[in-house]
Amino acid sequence: MYAMFSLKTKNIHSLLQYQHSWRCLALGNSGSRLVLGIESSCDDTGAAVVDETGAVLGEALHTQKEVHLRTGGIIPTVAQQLHREHIEHVVKEALQRSGVDPSQLSAVATTVKPGLGLSLGVGLEFSQRFVRQNNKPFIPIHHMEAHALTVRMLQPVSFPFLVLLISGGHSLLAVARGVDDFLLLGHSLDEAPGDSLDKVARRLSLIKHPKCSTLSGGQAIELLAKDGDRMRFPFTTPMGQNYDCCFSFAGLRNQINMTIVKKEAEEGIERGTLLSCVSDIAAATQHTVACHLAKRTHRAILFCKANGLLPSLCPTLVVSGGVASNQYIRKSLSIITEATGVFLLCPPAKYCTDNGVMIAWNGVERLREGRGILLPHADIGYEPKAQLGVDLTAEVKAAAIRLPSVKMKI
Repeated sequence: MYAMFSLKTKNIHSLLQYQHSWRCLALGNSGSRLVLGIESSCDDTGAAVVDETGAVLGEALHTQKEVHLRTGGIIPTVAQQLHREHIEHVVKEALQRSGVDPSQLSAVATTVKPGLGLSLGVGLEFSQRFVRQNNKPFIPIHHMEAHALTVRMLQPVSFPFLVLLISGGHSLLAVARGVDDFLLLGHSLDEAPGDSLDKVARRLSLIKHPKCSTLSGGQAIELLAKDGDRMRFPFTTPMGQNYDCCFSFAGLRNQINMTIVKKEAEEGIERGTLLSCVSDIAAATQHTVACHLAKRTHRAILFCKANGLLPSLCPTLVVSGGVASNQYIRKSLSIITEATGVFLLCPPAKYCTDNGVMIAWNGVERLREGRGILLPHADIGYEPKAQLGVDLTAEVKAAAIRLPSVKMKI
C-alpha cells in the first residue's frame, strides 16, 4: 500500500515537473512568444500568427460563403468537407506570410467550442496532429471568449467590461472579468440574430436581387434597408413583457413571414419572386432586430450599474461577432451607450467575423496567464454547445428592471 502510494506520488511529481517545463517553454522570453491560431467553428477556415504585442505577423482565410449561398444555407457535411480540403493550405499560407517556422511557435490555439460539430472536428484533428508533429503546447479556445477579447488586441481595454456578442450562430450578453472569467447575463432562447436575418433574406429571395447576388443574407438586408421605409411594417419588438436580458428572434421571423405571405397574395406573385416592397420589409426587419438588441443591452447596463459589475470610471461595452458589422445596429447601440454614459467599442468589421487572428490572440492572452495550456499529446474533444462563464440570467430576471424610454432615432 505504501509502495503504491510512493509510486503514485513520484509519477504525479514527474508529471508536474513535465507540465512546468512545458509552461516555461511556452512562455519563453517575453519578446519571443508567438501563437498560431486556427479557426473552423462554422464555415470559414482561418489561421493566423500573432505575437504578444498583438501584431498580426501573417494570416489566411478561406470562406465558404459562395458555396452556401448557392445551397441556400450551411450544410454541415459540405462545410466539413471544405474545411478538410483547405485547412492545411490555409495554415501553411499563414505561416509563410508570417515568416515563422513551426519550431518558433510558442503554442497553437484552436477553436474547440461552440460551433458545428463536424467543422470543429476538422480543426481539432488537424491541430492535434500539428502540435504532436512539432512538439508544441496546445491551447483549446472557446469561440465566444475569443470574440470578446479581440478588442484587447487592438487597444488597451481593462477588465471588467460588458460584452455583446452577436453572430449567425450566437447572441449573448456577458461581463468579462478576466481572460476566462465571464458572467452570463443573457443569451438567445431560440435562434441567433444573424441566422434570423439570413432566413428572412432567403424567404425574400434576395439572392435574385441584382444588388444582392453575392451578399450574405444579413449584408443584403442591410443594403436594401438603406432605401426602405421601416415605418411601413411596424413589427413588434420581441419579449417586451420579459424583463431580462435574453433574446428571441424566432417569433419576429414568424411575424415577417406572415407579412411576406400577405404581400405575395396582394401582389399576385408566387413564392420565390421579389416583392415590390422588399426594401421596406428589409428596413423594418433590421430596425426591429436592432431595437431588440438595444433594449436587452440597455437592461444589462442598468443591471451592471446596480450591482457594481462595471467600473464607475469609463464603463465599456464591447460589441463583436458578425452581426456587429451592421452599421445600423451599431448606431442603435451607440444611442443606448450615450444615454447611459457607457463607452462603446467595436472591433473593425474584418475582426468581427470568424478569423484565425482572434483565436491566436486568445491564445496569447491565455499564454500570458498560464491558463489552459495543454501538453501536445493531451486528449481533448470538441463541444458543439458550450456556455460562456457563470450563468446569472436568473438573477437578471429576478431584478425585473424596467427600461426608461429612449428614442431610437436613426
